[in-house]
Amino acid sequence: MTINRRRLVGASSAGALLAALGLPGRSEAQPVQPLDAVKIVTGFPPGGTSDTLCRRVAENLRGTAFTKSALVENKPGAGGQIAVQSMKGAPTDGSVLLQTPASMLMIYPHIYKNLAYNAFTDVTAVTLGCTFDFGFCVGPAVPDSIKDIPGFLAWCKANPEKANYGSPGAGAVPHFIGVLLGKAGGVELKHVAYRGSAPAVQDMVAGQIQAVSGPVGEFIQQVNAGKARFLGVSGAQRSRFAPKVPTFAEQGYKDLVFSEWFGFFAPGGTPTPVVQRANTALRTALEQKDVIDGLAVMGLEATSSTPDQLAALLKQSYDRWGPIVKEIGFTADS
Repeated sequence: MTINRRRLVGASSAGALLAALGLPGRSEAQPVQPLDAVKIVTGFPPGGTSDTLCRRVAENLRGTAFTKSALVENKPGAGGQIAVQSMKGAPTDGSVLLQTPASMLMIYPHIYKNLAYNAFTDVTAVTLGCTFDFGFCVGPAVPDSIKDIPGFLAWCKANPEKANYGSPGAGAVPHFIGVLLGKAGGVELKHVAYRGSAPAVQDMVAGQIQAVSGPVGEFIQQVNAGKARFLGVSGAQRSRFAPKVPTFAEQGYKDLVFSEWFGFFAPGGTPTPVVQRANTALRTALEQKDVIDGLAVMGLEATSSTPDQLAALLKQSYDRWGPIVKEIGFTADS
């Protein structure tokens, strides 16, 4: 199998799944004229991990056999739903692509009774883009003596009015990590939903909120500057981007092993030849050293796949999160 990946791990057992699929490698692009322009839509604001992935890839799509130009369109809001919904009715010629975290497709269908899109029919899988772990970080509003998750939860129990944390959006993995950590520690952590990780981290380092749960890469700059500190990471192993930080499992939370992926999708009903051309172009972009290195700065592992592999991973992730959401008891009306 010819999947290109730096590292594919996590709660979805993505590596094992893709290896087991034994699906063929990339399809060759058809000899057609390049598109005049391709737009990559992301549901999060500039500066975050999702936006960074889109812009790195767009730079490497321009002037290729796939497209003459490529741009990124940010459609933040509703925790990434607006961007996914925009694929309904979008052109199916490859000129409009969606890049989204998995949460919008694998979790949201379980929590929104009237979700404005169908995760399996309104988008068409093209390729994985990257994988990443989550981190739980605190800022100056939490005493320096708090060094780990058990310590933070004990502090929250003693100071319930300060038991707060932010995340990139309600109903996504970072949100649920906070809920599950609170349950494990016997304390209710109040969740504050933001429009992406960047504004949440900004409030944390400014002391406006105690903690933030989000992708590891969102915290690296602030941690390195001494403005924030990691308490734990969510992967099965320690993150290579924060090797000194113990995992949640190492700290006694054996079931809290979570990683996630970003994927590229075309609108639902996109013809197979178009999907194949987009797959070839995106996978080539994801293989470039500047993309791999640029994503690593953000704590992202550049990863690609065939369309079938991504579709299978989405289905497996969707099936796994249903019982977790039910256990938590969260709905969009919560």
